[in-house]
Amino acid sequence: MNRLFALKNGQGRFFVCRVLIDACALSLCASVAVLAQSTTSPLKENTPFSIRATHLLGFPNIKSNCKGTLSAQDNRLRFQQSGEPIAQVEIASVRNIFLGEERMQVGGVPLKIGEAAAPYGGGRLISLFAHKKYDTVTLEYIDGDGGVHGVIFQLAKGEGELVRKELVARGVSYSSGEEEHNDTNRVGETHEHN
Repeated sequence: MNRLFALKNGQGRFFVCRVLIDACALSLCASVAVLAQSTTSPLKENTPFSIRATHLLGFPNIKSNCKGTLSAQDNRLRFQQSGEPIAQVEIASVRNIFLGEERMQVGGVPLKIGEAAAPYGGGRLISLFAHKKYDTVTLEYIDGDGGVHGVIFQLAKGEGELVRKELVARGVSYSSGEEEHNDTNRVGETHEHN
């Protein structure tokens, strides 16, 4: 018998119809799921963007190491603490954005005491798990008087890339921090040729 399915007498026609209906329903559901995943709304310039951040350094009249909300709205990048005045920069004045990553040990003094008290060098093992990763975003901008300034924000791991994508979509240039080196002679260098 050279058939893929062994059919009982009288059920072949109904079985084939049922298989075709099931296959069509399955392909319809799959195509709807694919369309739903690939549909993205275009980024509008006035779409608000907001993320929790820590201002490390840079904005005048804002304390260092204070937590607040970093938002991009109406062509302005704003940082606001709860109940404090807003520090803002025109997005068009931002010349460059730099991303970085840092690790910070969490736990404070109690963790340090626990590391010291752990026998047989167990404190090293504890300190492996006591670090938290953060992203840093550094913005270089020009103020109204033509002066170049910078501001540094600390964000949760992975959120720096979101801020970078948002600002690049709004026209800011991005630098990876890696400079290309050229092969020109520098002062004080000599080359011997044979």
